[in-house]
Amino acid sequence: MASSPRIPIPREIKVLIAAAFLIALGFGLVAPVLPQFAQSFNVGVAASSVVVSAFAFTRLVFAPAGGALLEKLGERPVYVMGLLIVALSTAACAFAGSYWQLLIFRGLGGIGSTMFTISAMALIIRLAPPAIRGRISGAYASSFLLGNIGGPLLGGLLAGFGLRVPFLVYAAALLLAAVVVAYLLREARGSAGAREKPAERVHLTVREALSDSAYRAAMVSSFANGWSSFGVRNSLLPLFAAAVLSAGPEIAGISLTAFAAGTALALTFSGKLADSWGRKPLVITGLAINGAATAAIGFSGSVAAFLVVSAVAGMGTGLLNPAQQAAVADVVGSERSGGKVLAAFQMSADTGAIIGPILAGVLADTLGYTWAFAVTGATALLALLIWLAARETLAPEQRTKVHPDRTTIEE
Repeated sequence: MASSPRIPIPREIKVLIAAAFLIALGFGLVAPVLPQFAQSFNVGVAASSVVVSAFAFTRLVFAPAGGALLEKLGERPVYVMGLLIVALSTAACAFAGSYWQLLIFRGLGGIGSTMFTISAMALIIRLAPPAIRGRISGAYASSFLLGNIGGPLLGGLLAGFGLRVPFLVYAAALLLAAVVVAYLLREARGSAGAREKPAERVHLTVREALSDSAYRAAMVSSFANGWSSFGVRNSLLPLFAAAVLSAGPEIAGISLTAFAAGTALALTFSGKLADSWGRKPLVITGLAINGAATAAIGFSGSVAAFLVVSAVAGMGTGLLNPAQQAAVADVVGSERSGGKVLAAFQMSADTGAIIGPILAGVLADTLGYTWAFAVTGATALLALLIWLAARETLAPEQRTKVHPDRTTIEE
């Protein structure tokens, strides 16, 4: 094979990666204290889980409109507007005077969240060279996870100054991210170097995407990942630590950090492997590890075991996400606009993030935490079965050979 230069990551994507770190850092501050902040208004486990689900619920409801806005206005304006909406709603949460105010303010943030999430995915798909989509998805997810590693730990410590303080810090981080993106991403360009003209691009419909077995499988695994990683992890892990292990918010923050650290470890190589081995093997392995480890959380009887299985579950997510995102990107392609397709993909994760915490919260209240985590793990194993029948989206000619110092297209 002839030696080739390393395929570079476009500058615009580097800007998104930096912004992802700021967003995740702020979100991580809120995650370990949100359920306990809700319970400070004298509500139970299920009601506190609803606060977590409310954010995902409004993301779900607004996702179709967000996809339409993306196709009409373009990625950058929608991205910046979304960040500003979440910043304002998060600051309002800090001043909530009742459970219902907290629920409404947190829910409003989901509108902005779906806007910047879909926009970021669309920009990455349009700007990323196909041969390194896995690597770019891994780099983006790594930046997000680095913020999640420091965020929950810092959030648990900030809780000592009051449960409202992390919300104000999160709002400030989002405002900073909005300024960074608005300034540095002024001229987002397509793969051909032309100025962004969203109305001129061919639109991939959801019906067309659903005809692809890989997209259908990604919808199911996204649902399972939303249930586990975005829903139950944020709503039940802090409560499990307090109720079963008699641990405070500090241990809850450390457990979320352990999950994020396991994910970050897997992300150091999973994106490159997805570009070399294919998307499907990484997705299946990630689902198997995440599902088994999540189910094992309910059986952990000590803080040490709790932290270990949390980290292993995170590793499964780190193997899954870059390959899953790259598979969806392969289906959409860089020459087409897939705002509504990406919105539907996000909706599958948000549906899981809504149903998961509520159902798991009811199971925890009635049958115990062991059942709650076992059912959550089973959703990942079900998604694994769907992926076994799905096609591989990475063409043989696009696969790369990975070296320690470069990534080159295989010849």
